[in-house]
Amino acid sequence: MADPIHQFLITDVLNLGEFAGQRMVLTNSAAYMVLTVVLVSCFMLFAGRRLVPGRWQALAEMAYEGIAGTVRGQGGAEAMRFFPLVFTLFAFILTANLIGMVPFAFTVTSHIIVTFALAMLVFVVVTVYGLVRNGARFFRLFMPTGVPMFLAPVIVPIEIVSYISRPISHAVRLFAVMLAGHITLKVFAGFVVSLGDFGPLGLAAAILPLAMTVALTALELLMSVIQAYIFTLLTCMYLNDALHPGH
Repeated sequence: MADPIHQFLITDVLNLGEFAGQRMVLTNSAAYMVLTVVLVSCFMLFAGRRLVPGRWQALAEMAYEGIAGTVRGQGGAEAMRFFPLVFTLFAFILTANLIGMVPFAFTVTSHIIVTFALAMLVFVVVTVYGLVRNGARFFRLFMPTGVPMFLAPVIVPIEIVSYISRPISHAVRLFAVMLAGHITLKVFAGFVVSLGDFGPLGLAAAILPLAMTVALTALELLMSVIQAYIFTLLTCMYLNDALHPGH
């Protein structure tokens, strides 16, 4: 049976020479991230090339309006200034997840370093904007409105730890789901291949794992969309805290 972990191995794709004494290479992870950006950019340009809306433009507009509605619903009209960031995150994660479903492709969102980088980007933007916009009032986020002051020594440390841990939970949620799903899918697919080597009896026994593989593939496709949306939804919720601390 093929190693289910091998699909996450980072390998060198292109040697870019040396710079400042360090060897520069293009890895499969970086290559697939570049591919993701190129595909998203090409899709948006292709979808909006015609004055008369077509199917591709309808799909692009549906994604646009869906994310715009989420941003407005969570943070109000003022949060729309962050719409380009939120939509870019959604499009990147969704496309990267879907690319990972192609056989022999690499899933960049199954690596914690990638999802943590995206989560830290959100964390830094929210924190910096919250401090710039609200000043000291931003720290009301750690003491919610309506909580009695005598509970401050308990509530404030809990809220601070919860806030600092946001990028960790934000990153791990996406990473863990994609990693676990692809490992499970590879294991059941490996069962099908292994049982097929045992002749007619093995082929008969492979029917169940084959059915599970098909079901898991459908589930992974669904989770690819759901996890991209959840990451986006949490980003909007965090932006709302920067806009309206203490509520």
